[in-house]
Amino acid sequence: MGPGRVSPAKAIGWSIAFLVLTFLTAGLVGLGAAVLITGSTDAGAAWLTALGPQSMLLQAVVTLASTALYTWLIGFRTLGLTGADLRYVTGRGARSGFVLGLAAGALTAGTALLLSVMVGQAGWMDDTGTLGDYLRQSSKTVAVLVPAALAEEVLFRGVPMVLLAAAFGRGSAIVAISVMFALAHVTNPNASPLGVGNIALAGVFLGLAFYAPGGIWTAFGAHLGWNSLLACLDTPVSGVPFNIPLLDYNAGGPAWLTGGTFGPEGGLAATLALTVAIVGATRWATKGSP
Repeated sequence: MGPGRVSPAKAIGWSIAFLVLTFLTAGLVGLGAAVLITGSTDAGAAWLTALGPQSMLLQAVVTLASTALYTWLIGFRTLGLTGADLRYVTGRGARSGFVLGLAAGALTAGTALLLSVMVGQAGWMDDTGTLGDYLRQSSKTVAVLVPAALAEEVLFRGVPMVLLAAAFGRGSAIVAISVMFALAHVTNPNASPLGVGNIALAGVFLGLAFYAPGGIWTAFGAHLGWNSLLACLDTPVSGVPFNIPLLDYNAGGPAWLTGGTFGPEGGLAATLALTVAIVGATRWATKGSP
């Protein structure tokens, strides 16, 4: 069938089905695995919501597996989409896209954090641990963030993005998916309206990266670069705290600027950094293939 032959109604319907089925499957499989690990349903649910590194890794892996399942079942088998349709770029284009995306995401996150430090009262204090402890924990943290970032990109900047873009245009699809992306984070710890709004802006940035050279791998790199830089500097990422040795981040104030306990994504500094990134990514996306 292909994306060009899907009507607007079918594009919306299949997109909703894709997201709902993926979330339901990932939730059920994740809870089942947590029950096996902890021994009871209540303990398993508590373990998952505690957002420890093991539970975060489990949720990322089952979400990625569920997304892959429905990408194949709905995207490839039912709708006849191809790897090219889904912007699964290969070879050198994939590698360069990932590296450039990684740098763009880290630079944007770093800009938001720098503004929080320079204009606000954010900063770091010494914490316990050695450089070796820092490197080991940072490596483990990034290892958890890799499948999480990839799962969210394939989930949101995947089948739904392609279908909605074919039916309504890229701009409308990017905005619609960004809203869904933000709403998926509403229940994160210490979420605020500004934080959710900034996640929507981040979704626009990632949607533009998806259409830049490198396709899905550019968006994945940008997502991972943002999350990894913040986490490895001991700041919360979308409200989720990370315990990194050697550094102790203090958001200080005002919270409307620095983001407070939600992390830099909850503040106006991130709004400014993401706005600049979106302007740059808009031009970047025009260089991608149709």
